[in-house]
Amino acid sequence: MNSFDEVRLTQLAKRAGCAAKHPPGYLLPLLGALPSLSDPKVLVGSATADDAAIYKLSDELALVLTTDFFTPVVDHPRDFGAVAAANALSDVYAMGGRPLAALNLVGFPEERLEPAVLGEILRGAAGKAKEAGIDIVGGHTIRTEEPIFGLAVVGAVHPERAWTNTGARPGDTLILTKPLGLGIISTAAKLGEDPLGAIAGAIGVMGTLNRAAAEVLAEFEVHAATDVTGFGLLGHLRNVTAASQVNALVRLNQVPVLPAAWQYVRAGIAPGGTHANLRFLADWVEFAPELSKEEQLMLADAQTSGGLLVALPQEEAETALAALHRAGVGEGRVVGEIGAGRPGKIRVVR
Repeated sequence: MNSFDEVRLTQLAKRAGCAAKHPPGYLLPLLGALPSLSDPKVLVGSATADDAAIYKLSDELALVLTTDFFTPVVDHPRDFGAVAAANALSDVYAMGGRPLAALNLVGFPEERLEPAVLGEILRGAAGKAKEAGIDIVGGHTIRTEEPIFGLAVVGAVHPERAWTNTGARPGDTLILTKPLGLGIISTAAKLGEDPLGAIAGAIGVMGTLNRAAAEVLAEFEVHAATDVTGFGLLGHLRNVTAASQVNALVRLNQVPVLPAAWQYVRAGIAPGGTHANLRFLADWVEFAPELSKEEQLMLADAQTSGGLLVALPQEEAETALAALHRAGVGEGRVVGEIGAGRPGKIRVVR
């Protein structure tokens, strides 16, 4: 046992990971009230609730700009740093870009935790950044009551090859590259109600970069993309359908889910952010009558460092899925399709 094995970071935070984020029902009206952007070099801003901004430097190069930070979703400091870094880097991959460099964003309760804990968080993030092929080149810290950590990331993408959430087309197939249930399992662990020890597998999923998935999918005609984090699968899909002026169908039985998450959500465990997501979705999602409240919650579960959700032509879906599986993205699944009905709406069937 090392000195960090007894540290339980999740006990120092009221909410864990991306479940700590404000729900879409809170954020979207605020974003909608902001002044419109006037710089023509801004190719993607906040108007479509996309994963990152894109700023054009030349006909061949644009920057991908993003930041993400949150309170601990796992207990061990190094795991926290690694998961938070993977989560922040994911926004660049979701735009079809490659990361270039990152900065640490730190809030640390120095009166509650020894400095070595922060050092271990930073080492976890640095290791994950190295895995992504970049360095963390600086950062900023403040004193806080709860631990907070994340990254500001700069990436690069060709302006004409960037992925956004605005291009989904009727007839497209939806592919998801990681399983759901991360918010439910991390909440169970935080509450000491994880008898299956599922948090270890969840940490593995959350710490996996979306790099391999993005590199594989870059070889296909991706029409729209996002990553599934705090708003849940249906919340992020709603952003795609609203921005693309299309609708979508999701088939529950095709959606990959970590098995323990089903047991825990049926026992009444789900983060507050997941419940908030489901309330917001009431105006956007039509669930088949036979779907239970627990099944609805799973599709709204607030993920931390979840997978990529992409819309691509139906005729490419099978080949893309096979390529993902060959690249080690074994949980990749076809989860639904894009339709031409009422913009923004989603229908969920079993």
